[in-house]
Amino acid sequence: MTLLDTDPAWIDLEGAVNARDVGGLPLSDGGTVPAGRLLRSDNLQDLTPSDVERLVTDHGLRRVVDLRTGVEVAREGDGPLIGDARVTVEHRSLYPEVGDMTDLEVDAIVPWQRGVTGSPLPGETPTVQTYMGYLEHRPDSVVAALETVADPGAEGGAVLVHCAAGKDRTGLVVAFALEVAGVSRDAVVADYVATGQRIDGIVARLAASPTYARDMHVHDPSAHAPRAASMQRILALLDERHGGAGGWLRDHGMDAGALQALRARLT
Repeated sequence: MTLLDTDPAWIDLEGAVNARDVGGLPLSDGGTVPAGRLLRSDNLQDLTPSDVERLVTDHGLRRVVDLRTGVEVAREGDGPLIGDARVTVEHRSLYPEVGDMTDLEVDAIVPWQRGVTGSPLPGETPTVQTYMGYLEHRPDSVVAALETVADPGAEGGAVLVHCAAGKDRTGLVVAFALEVAGVSRDAVVADYVATGQRIDGIVARLAASPTYARDMHVHDPSAHAPRAASMQRILALLDERHGGAGGWLRDHGMDAGALQALRARLT
């Protein structure tokens, strides 16, 4: 993969470690994605008041798409943006929402810890199967998240997509947006892999929470880092089966107007 000439547009916050603006990524037809349109991050419940002001005032944040499950939200909290009148928060879980907190408390607390896995694809890696599982189980959430990116409302401003680490669920949804916008394939993959630059901090945050600590069991944080091959394979499967990310979205209910708006928003 060709590396990008510029570093990711990191947003340094006290209460999150993997926040960045995808603005500046190169488009295949020339130009770059505008800044202040699409942000991505790890979870936001620890944002400080100064973090909130930086996101809202400096980066124009107006909409948040939270890809965590209901159990994650209940255990970790929404964070301070949920009460800020300037920002709208919507939840779009990429896992089936089955049961409730009481059902899950004893043995497992998030879906992947109770056997909800990906799409069974013989020969594919667990990561690829998990990502394809998001698409199989919750196409509604993927489409709705991208419709929000395409149309953030009358107030405009930036849309921020996040999950727990800002790596897997966020990585997939943001990759769809970038593919539809016409970002170069190398740049889409490079943006996905960039989370690896912050993996030590991400793992430390998650390991400090009972919700995620059980998954942070390796001694080397880099074992959790995203791999270029995972995103390359997902995009290849979308090409083979649907003619690309845009084709998948059309096949799952996103109309031509919304797709055009998504592309226009990021170009």
